[in-house]
Amino acid sequence: MKISVKVKPGSRQEKIETGADGVTTVWLKAPPVDGKANAELIKLLAKTYGVSKSQVRICTGTSARLKRVEIDV
Repeated sequence: MKISVKVKPGSRQEKIETGADGVTTVWLKAPPVDGKANAELIKLLAKTYGVSKSQVRICTGTSARLKRVEIDV
């Protein structure tokens, strides 16, 4: 399954919301430095969808706030 994710790094809390437009917004505590936010995004999405971290891949947007993520379920 592929989802569009809008990432907000450096937030005070971690949470996930899906909007009416189908874009999932994810707030992360990690800063967008050295891939820390991407690693935390993969960890959080894996926990939310009940899959392992290796089943979550960022397809596009590794250095952007808007990403396409593929989750193998």
